[in-house]
Amino acid sequence: MKKLILGAFICPIIFTACQSSSGEKSLSATTEATDTSFVTATPTTDTLKTADAATILARKEVPVLCYHQIREWLPSDGNRAKDDIISPTKFKEHVKMLADSGYQSILPDQLYDYLVYGKALPKKPIMFTFDDTDLDQFTVAYPTLKQYGFKGVYFIMTVSIGKKGRIAYMNAQQIKELSDQGNVIASHTYDHKNFAKFNEEDWKTQIDEPTQKLEKITGKKIEYFAYPYGVYKSSSLPKLKEHGFKAAFILSTKRDENYPLYTIRRIIDPGNYTARNLLHSIKKSFK
Repeated sequence: MKKLILGAFICPIIFTACQSSSGEKSLSATTEATDTSFVTATPTTDTLKTADAATILARKEVPVLCYHQIREWLPSDGNRAKDDIISPTKFKEHVKMLADSGYQSILPDQLYDYLVYGKALPKKPIMFTFDDTDLDQFTVAYPTLKQYGFKGVYFIMTVSIGKKGRIAYMNAQQIKELSDQGNVIASHTYDHKNFAKFNEEDWKTQIDEPTQKLEKITGKKIEYFAYPYGVYKSSSLPKLKEHGFKAAFILSTKRDENYPLYTIRRIIDPGNYTARNLLHSIKKSFK
């Protein structure tokens, strides 16, 4: 996984970000299982029990895709940056392929209920996630997903909200629209600081304050988190729960055997993939 040194200000920080590298809701049992691969039982409200780590790890993994910039490659883009850049045309082709293949998008609460309580998911579930607040996630990804009845999860760096420059970022109104339309807004720190290097003050500036800002924008609780660069430190995982998060997302590295809810795997859909490449990668990565 590539590790980058954050620059002194927002544009260099965010352009390189992520390169390749609450009250609990009441639960009902009205969802019917459509594929036993994604449910261990059909629980009733009387039989819901919290799964332990071993049980969660044993459940079939749900495919989770990760995207960053959805734009054309530029001559100034380095080879490593291209891993996190997919053209609008390719993105649309990939989303159409997934829709034509029978995939149905799910959101984090559904994934949480499946992992923790064994609740049913669609026959072919998939999750679309977007890191770093890039404007093209609103102008390209959002309407494309909506066209096929999909919804997504947007991991927001609050330092970037409303910023303009060589790269433009979503503003608060656009983030609220995503939330109001049934997409999920989640946290990606304040300015993309490496989670493994957090000090005590960072739990306020990188976690609590961004949470409060996003909750003010959306009017909803912020309960999910994605690690910058996909990097985490096992000893710090329990603190995420203490700070209000139900689950957190890494990239394609191994899950933590003690905290699988806080190390949910994702794969990047890189710009050099064909739709067929992506389908193969999904099947290979999430067996």
